[in-house]
Amino acid sequence: MQDSGPCEDEKSESISGDSTEKMNFKKLGLLSVSAFAILVSTFVLVTFAQVWYQSTRNEVRSVDAIVVLGAAQWDGIPSPVLKARLDHALDLHMEEVAPFIVTTGSKQRGDRFTEAYAGLTYLLDRGIPENAIIVVVDGFNTYQSLSATSSALQRAGVGNKVLLVSDPYHALRAKEIAREVGLNPLFSPTNLDSSFSQLVRETVGTSIGRVIGFRRASTLSE
Repeated sequence: MQDSGPCEDEKSESISGDSTEKMNFKKLGLLSVSAFAILVSTFVLVTFAQVWYQSTRNEVRSVDAIVVLGAAQWDGIPSPVLKARLDHALDLHMEEVAPFIVTTGSKQRGDRFTEAYAGLTYLLDRGIPENAIIVVVDGFNTYQSLSATSSALQRAGVGNKVLLVSDPYHALRAKEIAREVGLNPLFSPTNLDSSFSQLVRETVGTSIGRVIGFRRASTLSE
């Protein structure tokens, strides 16, 4: 019986070394995946906490304009959600928070009226003078509406300090979008409640916007 030669010993050591290297590589891969998952989870959880916290805040200050973010309208009649936003803007205007109210929002396919126009007529019917209302009909989502609002305020010679009016859950994302398009925003929510699912949806939207930018995120479904 022959003893194993040096070549066989070297081969055995090589196989053992390769196995150890592969095992270490797998461990490193698992650690990297785990670290990434923890990082993403922490990022999303922090964003959720910020979405919730911002939804509880009312930042009423004197501003250049009150901006009503659009919501559904029914043949020129504001839906309950849009009506709540317009009523809140009315109260703020009566408190002389701002000299202008901006109504925003385009229209869905088949609609005769835009959300912005429905807001205009609602405010006019309640005594707000037409020269105190700026109508912004461009925009099918929050980013587009606020971008168009920024341009409209510049054209009108109105400053960029605005008080956004929308539902509570919408606060954080709306403010961050407003900053991205050149506005200096505060937020005042309606008295409508925010559901857990709405907060989660806003967390997802805000997280994506923070990573890829809100302009790019606006091309995704809101």
